[in-house]
Amino acid sequence: MIRSSRVLSSRDAITAMKNGFHSAQLLKTTPQGVPKVKLSSEEFASKLLDRRWALPSPDTKIHQIMLSQARVRDRGGPFGNRSVLNNTQPSFGDDMVAKNDQNPSFYIVRDDLLHPFVNGNKARKLDGLLPIMEDHSVTDVVTCGGCQSAHAAAVAVSCAERGLKSHLLLRGEQPEILTGYNLISTMYGNVTYVPRSLYANREKMLQTHANHLVSSNSGHVAWFNDIFESSFTTQTSSSFVQMDANRSAENSPRKVAILNEGAGDAAALLGVIRLVWYLSQNHLLGKERAMRFVVDAGTGTTAVGLGLGALCFGLPWEVTAIMLADTVDGYKQKERHLVSDFKRCFGFHLIDHGLNEVDHGIVKWVERCHPRKFGNVLDGEVEACQQIAQQTGILVDPMYTLAAWEMAALLSEKKTKEAVKVVMLHTGGTLGMFGLAQRYRPYFRTLKDGLSV
Repeated sequence: MIRSSRVLSSRDAITAMKNGFHSAQLLKTTPQGVPKVKLSSEEFASKLLDRRWALPSPDTKIHQIMLSQARVRDRGGPFGNRSVLNNTQPSFGDDMVAKNDQNPSFYIVRDDLLHPFVNGNKARKLDGLLPIMEDHSVTDVVTCGGCQSAHAAAVAVSCAERGLKSHLLLRGEQPEILTGYNLISTMYGNVTYVPRSLYANREKMLQTHANHLVSSNSGHVAWFNDIFESSFTTQTSSSFVQMDANRSAENSPRKVAILNEGAGDAAALLGVIRLVWYLSQNHLLGKERAMRFVVDAGTGTTAVGLGLGALCFGLPWEVTAIMLADTVDGYKQKERHLVSDFKRCFGFHLIDHGLNEVDHGIVKWVERCHPRKFGNVLDGEVEACQQIAQQTGILVDPMYTLAAWEMAALLSEKKTKEAVKVVMLHTGGTLGMFGLAQRYRPYFRTLKDGLSV
């Protein structure tokens, strides 16, 4: 979305950033920047995925969680008498149908294993986004989040790995002890704590901080959305060597990109769509079998990306998103906004599916099994995470991924006699447990040494 309140216009700032820009255009555009070709779903996928990515590969591990109905003697814990097993080498392809187990089960996409410090959903969002910044010779990235923001930590780590400077505006006061995502943000990025009264106006806060960074060396500032949209209408090129040299030269003007909180932008959908393409390969989940994906929703961007990917590739997949941080109306509005932006940026006239007619309705938004105000942890949920970890070797957190786990387990029981397979996307969140341990100390003090057997 183009914003009018700028020190420099978006066009001027982005033009200045294009020194060293390497065009990775999808196809030749009209003077108005709108592609005028007709593509099949397969051709569209090829064009959409033909770009540079931050992740060297879209690959991820897929496990299968087996839920046993058999009673286990004297077993306590949040799941009562049920035992939970993790099959780390499940069958895929035609064997998914051939091996129809009596007990309920669901698949789990282990995106929590993508990076030690970057959540899986954050890595997917940055997958297509970071190369665009590099192509525009961005030197600094300004973004914001809460004190324990997984997004801020992901940006800090990913920028540092690529030689970019990150500037993280975190809401509230610096904690007495740095831990979790807050510690990672501080180690890898430049953190500034912002009073809540100023943080309430995020756009002004981000713009002001970015302008301050370039005030002494005649640099340039642009919002990432504007950079992204400009990449479809510009054709310039030079080597990456020139780009890197220009970016690292002493006293060279700063080129600052402002990234929205949570990276909930159309460009963030690309990496999630790339994941859908990977999972839909015939030797994995395939393109013909009905799947019901389950994911926890913060901003909702990952869920919309899954839904768009399924739609673009013509897959019989449903997406169920557990609402954690907003109302159903808020998430539906976010969905409409993302779909609209995606259609504007990739406005191809497609054959064989109705992307151009879809404005919303690609995600089923549902309440979590035990609703509560966002940020709260209920009694017994830390123990539930402990039980899952000890039985499966998979760590979920009570704030986000436990909600997806519970929903996947519930749906798998309902779908046992049907052809639909349930798939949970594990978005990560391990470092969030450290922040929660500070905030909810009584819950963590009650953890036992182990589960009774």
